[in-house]
Amino acid sequence: MQGSSLWLSLTFRSARVLSRARFFEWQSPGLPNTAAMENGTGPYGEERPREVQETTVTEGAAKIAFPSANEVFYNPVQEFNRDLTCAVITEFARIQLGAKGIQIKVPGEKDTQKVVVDLSEQEEEKVELKESENLASGDQPRTAAVGEICEEGLHVLEGLAASGLRSIRFALEVPGLRSVVANDASTRAVDLIRRNVQLNDVAHLVQPSQADARMLMYQHQRVSERFDVIDLDPYGSPATFLDAAVQAVSEGDMAVLAGNSGETCYSKYGAMALKSRACHEMALRIVLHSLDLRANCYQRFVVPLLSISADFYVRVFVRVFTGQAKVKASASKQALVFQCVGCGAFHLQRLGKASGVPSGRAKFSAACGPPVTPECEHCGQRHQLGGPMWAEPIHDLDFVGRVLEAVSANPGRFHTSERIRGVLSVITEELPDVPLYYTLDQLSSTIHCNTPSLLQLRSALLHADFRVSLSHACKNAVKTDAPASALWDIMRCWEKECPVKRERLSETSPAFRILSVEPRLQANFTIREDANPSSRQRGLKRFQANPEANWGPRPRARPGGKAADEAMEERRRLLQNKRKEPPEDVAQRAARLKTFPCKRFKEGTCQRGDQCCYSHSPPTPRVSADAAPDCPETSNQTPPGPGAAAGPGID
Repeated sequence: MQGSSLWLSLTFRSARVLSRARFFEWQSPGLPNTAAMENGTGPYGEERPREVQETTVTEGAAKIAFPSANEVFYNPVQEFNRDLTCAVITEFARIQLGAKGIQIKVPGEKDTQKVVVDLSEQEEEKVELKESENLASGDQPRTAAVGEICEEGLHVLEGLAASGLRSIRFALEVPGLRSVVANDASTRAVDLIRRNVQLNDVAHLVQPSQADARMLMYQHQRVSERFDVIDLDPYGSPATFLDAAVQAVSEGDMAVLAGNSGETCYSKYGAMALKSRACHEMALRIVLHSLDLRANCYQRFVVPLLSISADFYVRVFVRVFTGQAKVKASASKQALVFQCVGCGAFHLQRLGKASGVPSGRAKFSAACGPPVTPECEHCGQRHQLGGPMWAEPIHDLDFVGRVLEAVSANPGRFHTSERIRGVLSVITEELPDVPLYYTLDQLSSTIHCNTPSLLQLRSALLHADFRVSLSHACKNAVKTDAPASALWDIMRCWEKECPVKRERLSETSPAFRILSVEPRLQANFTIREDANPSSRQRGLKRFQANPEANWGPRPRARPGGKAADEAMEERRRLLQNKRKEPPEDVAQRAARLKTFPCKRFKEGTCQRGDQCCYSHSPPTPRVSADAAPDCPETSNQTPPGPGAAAGPGID
């Protein structure tokens, strides 16, 4: 059985896949590019005249020129994404080339021999790196430097390259590369790639290509022609690229984008997404499920290395192995999610069951379930069903530690090194065997009480002998192995310290039903020293605030370029809050309130008199339908019918 690595980066509006014959990366930046107009994903197909004016942007070691009137060629928010990509591929190259006795030279790193750790699960496949086996006496070790061709290095494909920024950064910042193919279906994009390749003097490494990304990958299915890394970046769903990427990667990795709506998600990735506070981690796990499902079609299975939810995208690194026997275990790695619509409590139901037998071989069977009753045991509400999703660990902590160590030892290599360090540090603190999480505001808002501090809730769980951690996907996350019943017991104890007015709660509400039960677990909210995680104590940059206004995924490329974007921004500004009523001044509010009678005045208990904001005027008696009106000036009254008695004031 052979193994390889794959990296996937996925956004909720757009997606990117980096696939390698041995390593596959899936990336989905939120800013569209000309790649969005290829392979049927763009809004229009005709080429526009080339713009005369260009803008030059410097990122990392690369300098990129793109048309000034088309800002979709560059998204500065995605710099963190690209930096992390370079860091991960560098460590992957270190592992792959280290097994061949080649040492990579990273700018800024100390000139020391790093020990290469094989990530394979099989002991017999571990590579022993001994100088006596790789080097003759007195010989110098073979090295691979940045910007140089390494004949035994990685063969990289960026399928939807747009301006070629990522490919050029690979060539200038990642050592141990044999070649980088920067492909795009757009003629304008390929012309821009050629200019940028010449601008950065990397023509010996980066090869511009114009082709349909799917056809290009299908043409490289043979083992000898496969790419080591494949990177795709469609604006829409990457689902149409998955089959080709899985086959073109030489025992590598790949990533996919999860849909926002459940039906769309199922049609593209074979799983139902739920609206949950843990939606970001659920997206990661749905991506892993989809990857494993596609790999199983070719007798392959995936092993995650690193899974990240950042900004408006998710990114997954996985290893892809080939082995028919191991593929049988894939069903037991997937799970359905039962989530209560009232209190948000969730339960996982595995699709398959793997059990050991005396002979040592695993036995697989269907799982038994469901794990819940028709109504939630805590609040009495119904359950929603989501998934299937990946239920195994989503990180390889050894691999994450290697990347974290390399970035920490060379902080000047990337502009976003500080954030990479913080995110990876939180990942190393996560509970690897606990899928999904709750949030502080979710727990407190369910029972309408004040929110405990993060340290107080974590301390209560630790005092109760449960494990708890943060999640890199959400700053308020509470990832714990405590059952939902223990969590609600802790929240009941917290509510006793900050009581909720029960008379304001509906008897059918989740809050009333949860608080009507006495806690069996007595929570201790005394702050524990180990409740504060190391990354928080060190003040690392873990969760980035929005760096600019209107930050996030950009719209699709449109005719008109920058002018069209400016027109759209002006339209948004004019339509902002158009459905909201204009604010009223103090006098208008006072006049409006005076139209309502004062309830306390009716009861005789209002002490405000003329200072009361409500009306103290006696109610006007209603006139019966057959009685004559007493106001002769009312011109719109219906005159009395024949034979009706004439009332006062009526001639």
